[in-house]
This record gives sequence, C-alpha cells and structure tokens, in this order.
Amino acid sequence: MKPSTNRMINRIKSIYMFICKNGTVTTHELVEEFGITPRTIQRDLNVLAYNELVKSPSRGKWTTTQKKVKLTS
Repeated sequence: MKPSTNRMINRIKSIYMFICKNGTVTTHELVEEFGITPRTIQRDLNVLAYNELVKSPSRGKWTTTQKKVKLTS
C-alpha cells in the first residue's frame, strides 16, 4: 500500500474514533482537531458516510450511525 493511502486510512479512522468519542461534532471542530483543510475533512467524511459509518443530522454536524465496525490497528 502506498504511504499516502496508508496515511489517509489512518486519518479517516482517527476522525471516526474522534466522532465516536465526542458524539456529535461539527466540521469546524474536525478541522481544528486534525489541522487539515475543510475540503479534506469533507472528503474523509464522505468516505465514512458512503460506508454508512457517519451521518449528518443537520448541516455541518456529524454523528456515528448504529452500524457495527471492527477497528484494527
């Protein structure tokens, strides 16, 4: 796996775990926490939403779904 792909997967997993830990978070909170651009955060959230792991109950807010996921290191 390419290093950039591995970095992206780790970042998406970290974002998912952050949302799990904090409940509902805003896109801005994720930008602040991870120090990356809003566009990158949005792309990562789109990956999580496509896989039905997060949902947006209202514009700019994100929470996890009830879908079970097994996190590996």
